[in-house]
Amino acid sequence: MSIQKFVDYLRLEKNYSEKTIESYQNDLNGFVVFYLREHSTHEIACADKTDIRNFLMHLSRSGLSGRSINRKISSLKTYYKYLIKVGEIEKSPAAMVSSLKHNNKVRIPFSEDEILNLFKLPGIFSDDFEGNRNQMILELLYQTGIRRAELIGLRLSDVDLVEKRLKVIGKRNKERLIPINDELNEHLNSYIEERNTLFGNELDNLFLTKRGKALYDKFVYNLVNNYLSIVSTKTNKSPHIMRHSFATHLLNRGANLNAIKELLGHSSLAATQVYTHSGIEQLKEVFNKAHPRSDKN
Repeated sequence: MSIQKFVDYLRLEKNYSEKTIESYQNDLNGFVVFYLREHSTHEIACADKTDIRNFLMHLSRSGLSGRSINRKISSLKTYYKYLIKVGEIEKSPAAMVSSLKHNNKVRIPFSEDEILNLFKLPGIFSDDFEGNRNQMILELLYQTGIRRAELIGLRLSDVDLVEKRLKVIGKRNKERLIPINDELNEHLNSYIEERNTLFGNELDNLFLTKRGKALYDKFVYNLVNNYLSIVSTKTNKSPHIMRHSFATHLLNRGANLNAIKELLGHSSLAATQVYTHSGIEQLKEVFNKAHPRSDKN
């Protein structure tokens, strides 16, 4: 069974994004290389549990992080489940392989004051297309909580200035609508007018470089990191922390967790609950003020 058939299954039946499919391919190709060296064949459908464990030991010795190894375990499990589904094998050699335990890094969101300074301090954004575009990118990341890939994938046609909402294509090509407030809607309108004047409609991408090309992951990461370095000394200044801050600030101000889940595009509430630890101080404050058995009552 070729990996290509599995890839076609992910693309056509599971409707996974190209980036996700690429990750699966890389993980499986890595195992193919290892298995070929051990058995002089690339038919990993014949692998057993020992082969899987030896591969994971090889990855660990090579210095790969626990998180990355766990992703490869997940890819192998998914692949062998597919082989069972199509009748290629009867039992998965990865079925009883457990993920590695690792400590989750605590993500510290930006405070509301830090975010306020980002948009209110004079002179942060230059008064030209690049400055306006950069401000628009940061505002969208914080005010909508969209992922970096979702922002890069935004098209002009995804912006509805009349209904004041964005259409976002998330993981597994799942579509969701995100409302935007009047101020953000006005900023978007001004940006789009300037963008179209400079570059026209040849490319439908909402955000472009100064040369009129589509943005890419590293571009957005560096942009966010550079601007946040002006207002914060926190170590992690990635686009994902903007998303984390969006969710945390909503939670702190009383937003329903299910509503935050929908805005973020999470498939389950468990994925959203990672943000609840950030609001624990606010929850303590509510408890102390309201509960009859608290120390302050």
